[in-house]
Amino acid sequence: MYLNCHSFHSLRYGTIPLMDLIQQAVASKVKAMALTDINTVTGIYDFIKACNDVEIKPLVGIEFRCNNQLRYIGLAKNMQGLSEMNRFLTKHNFDGTPLPYHAPEFNNVFVIYSLENVPAVLKENEYIGIRPEQLLKLFHEEWKARQHKMVVLQPVTFRTKREFNLHKILRAIATNIILSKLTPDDYCSTTEVMLPLEELVAKYEEYPDILLNTENIIQECNFEFDFKTPKNKKFYTNNRKSDLALLTNLAQQGLIWRYGTNNPQAKARVEKELKVIDQLQFSGYFLITWDIIRYSNSCGFMHIGRGSGANSIIAYCLGITDICPLELDLYFERFLNLNRKSPPDFDIDWSWKERDVILQYIFNRYGADHVAFCGTNVEFKYRSIFREVGKVFGLPKEELDMLAKNPMALHDNNSIVRYVQEYGMLLEKYPNQRSMHSCGIIISEEPITNYTPLEMPPKGFPIVLFDMHIAEDIGFEKFDILSQRGIGHIDDSVKLIEKNRGVKVDIRNTSLSKDEAVANTFLARGKTIGCFYIESPAMRGLLRRLKCDNYKTLVAASSIIRPGVAQSGMMKEYIFRHNHPDKFEYFHEVFQQQLGETYGIMVYQEDVIKIALHYGGLPAADGDILRRAMSGKERSKEALQKVKDNFFVCCAQKGHPQKLSEEIYRQIESFAGYSFCKAHSASYAVESYQSLYLKVHYPVEFMVAVINNQGGFYRTEVYVHEAKMSGATIHNPCVNKSEYETTLYGTDVYLGLMHLEGLETKMAYFMIKEREQNGDYKSLEDFINRVPIGIEGIQILIFIGAFRFTGKSKNQLLVIARLILVNFKPENRNLMLLQEPVKDYKLPQLERSVFEDAFDEIELLSFPVSFSPFDLLQTKYRGTVMAKELVNHHKKTVKMLAYLISRKHVPTNRGTMYFGTWIDYEGEYFDTAHFPDSLTQYPFQGGGCYLLLGTVEVDYHFPTVTITKMAKMPFIPDPRYSNTKDRQYKVHEHIREDVSMTHRAPYPQEHEINLPRHKMKS
Repeated sequence: MYLNCHSFHSLRYGTIPLMDLIQQAVASKVKAMALTDINTVTGIYDFIKACNDVEIKPLVGIEFRCNNQLRYIGLAKNMQGLSEMNRFLTKHNFDGTPLPYHAPEFNNVFVIYSLENVPAVLKENEYIGIRPEQLLKLFHEEWKARQHKMVVLQPVTFRTKREFNLHKILRAIATNIILSKLTPDDYCSTTEVMLPLEELVAKYEEYPDILLNTENIIQECNFEFDFKTPKNKKFYTNNRKSDLALLTNLAQQGLIWRYGTNNPQAKARVEKELKVIDQLQFSGYFLITWDIIRYSNSCGFMHIGRGSGANSIIAYCLGITDICPLELDLYFERFLNLNRKSPPDFDIDWSWKERDVILQYIFNRYGADHVAFCGTNVEFKYRSIFREVGKVFGLPKEELDMLAKNPMALHDNNSIVRYVQEYGMLLEKYPNQRSMHSCGIIISEEPITNYTPLEMPPKGFPIVLFDMHIAEDIGFEKFDILSQRGIGHIDDSVKLIEKNRGVKVDIRNTSLSKDEAVANTFLARGKTIGCFYIESPAMRGLLRRLKCDNYKTLVAASSIIRPGVAQSGMMKEYIFRHNHPDKFEYFHEVFQQQLGETYGIMVYQEDVIKIALHYGGLPAADGDILRRAMSGKERSKEALQKVKDNFFVCCAQKGHPQKLSEEIYRQIESFAGYSFCKAHSASYAVESYQSLYLKVHYPVEFMVAVINNQGGFYRTEVYVHEAKMSGATIHNPCVNKSEYETTLYGTDVYLGLMHLEGLETKMAYFMIKEREQNGDYKSLEDFINRVPIGIEGIQILIFIGAFRFTGKSKNQLLVIARLILVNFKPENRNLMLLQEPVKDYKLPQLERSVFEDAFDEIELLSFPVSFSPFDLLQTKYRGTVMAKELVNHHKKTVKMLAYLISRKHVPTNRGTMYFGTWIDYEGEYFDTAHFPDSLTQYPFQGGGCYLLLGTVEVDYHFPTVTITKMAKMPFIPDPRYSNTKDRQYKVHEHIREDVSMTHRAPYPQEHEINLPRHKMKS
């Protein structure tokens, strides 16, 4: 009888989580119900499964609304009916046109109108929904005559009075008004709850025709969905046989390319994989991926294939990945096996500049009707909850900021705030809005609108209205088309090297860079600023602690830096065992047999699976559930708990000590969502090597490429410093030499116009285009005559020194600019072929401090170029120890002067601490640790130079200074404002620091982890 139920997928309207809605139906003894969320089908597939589990007949449909006005409800008789509604809604989503008041001609859909919007004539498949409270209207002749076309309409939107209030809050958020401004038209009726079935039927007992009509609709709606059949495009060619033939041919060609003609191990692996791929009917999936890569290569683009797909030798032979699975003993079954129910997916990265070209190819090649991005639900999160709900209650911005930024314990204790907290916490984890998955693309065999309506977000690529988990449940393998700046660094470096040096570097040939001798020395010393994945302070510290000088150690390092490994204590233990391989025993023989390569430490997802299987004796299916839970792909907590219980039962049966089993499972659990599969780590390591090779052998070109890809872990200033340390001469932007991006001439680096704060992008591009078309600017006058720029823009360019080629001082240029522009008429620009010479003004010689340029640069770029930050200090003191000497000062107290690069917040049981990264006067990097007691007295005070006092701790070759005292050192006053004291230190606020915050529980201490280093008896 329930033909109109809303879950919380009716965004900012419904209040009932989907599974709760079904449980309520069970409690109300409902035998059939329809999920009709507003303008979406997000929940229908989970709904169908859950209803079948509790023996409720599921009906699926859509409630069509426009501007919060109910138009009609559609119920699908079958799959064709859903397709009709999906296509109808998609058209209006794409066109941006309002939904019509009356439904179109549906062939497989029942349409239900409310009393407020009934057409004069109803089609055969159309009905009028009448609510219990409206039954009295049937005494009127108008409605009595139409009773034969009526059905029960008892909408379900909320469960309790509290949830009704929550519904109103959601409606206020949706309409962007405060709660008191809502009108009854904005929210649902107070009767929209689920009643026990008997009670609902009793309300209509005097109207048997209405009940019969409702029953007939329920009987005729038989929506069945096949969850087991793959829904992706089936074949790349025409059929399975020709797909396999093509894949086999390509694999054989690739086998020779990668391994030569005499490698029986590789040949056997190729044949084995081809057999499994064919049995699972995934040849088309591999070929479509190969086709995308082929197109990318034809465009000259660089890509990185990573993730579990790198376990496949076929992927390696097809050029999808660059990881040899034989070299790293990667087993194909981790990616694809006959027992695996879920489909695989390839993760492929492109440069952020080129990804849209790849996406456009996929949509064009495989058809707009068959390609779409996965959707994703953006949930209400802590900050957004307090901002959104607080706004509804009329709180001012200052108070909203306070609520959003502080924990609830620090909120004001007044009645309004308590309401905000109460209802805000109810919304946690509720979907707030739909968005586009960052990379997951579906390519379907049937039109995608058979399964879902589509929406067209501003990005310009359509999205389905369900997420990747549902996509997988209903049989879609997604293609992950990602982008990252690291590839841009590599790709642009190669182009710059060829342009600047005339050298062609085949960086795609990984044998060139992987394990390259000089790169390995840089790696072991942590000289990796700018390099993909290995440039952060934590990673550079890890590389130094491991003296990482080879590919396999880098593969392990790429995974042990992950939070799951670090949190479990296995990172510390790995470092110990790597440095002291003779000072530990494998605490169980299974760990030696299965994890000998990583000293018995669980480093990769596969390691956890190995231990679960070989130590715990779990069946393979449970191992896969565990793996999927770790990678965040398993949604069932119940399934995971069942595996956990079974793990301990199996361990006991094998006679393992309970404490050891508990410790091992604790380690397994700590991996949840944060560990890499080995192939993924290997992919990252290869890309890290590619960028490191370029940094080592072509450092200036590499750093310019990093700057032009808008950096990585650090701000632009750090990469400019690194370029300078690599031998570059850094120049401020110049109107004749600079492009929008940073430009390289030999070793001369001209910063790009993009870095000038306050200069409009459009104007920067105009200046460049004008120069390309009509030659260099001869003077400031010439520039003003050719470029339509105001005095503010001119001043920015003058202050940064962009007209230094004229030989005039900044003060003289400012006078000239103002004299010209005061009487300048824009309509006269470019009218004369030969410009009249500008009057040669007699300009006074104005005194100018040598440091004024540095302060101009800080104001416009946020860092100085003409001088180093140390040159601007009031003190001449530079510290007693330099960074390069720290390793020789273990346990000694040192005093250092340093410039702050970055600091990372780390939660501990004793409170907040920070790790700092600095450069000394010589430009070398070093790291500090700031514990809570030190920070209380000596906190960070923003970007700049500090005097540091601390004790050096050398931990496995890596020195850190534990700070006891710290003071920010004053810069000289800004000489540009020598007569205005209140402005003399204003520009200093532009000097930046990089701050990264960590939102997690404190890691356990070493004594809490207590990883055994000695063999334990079984």
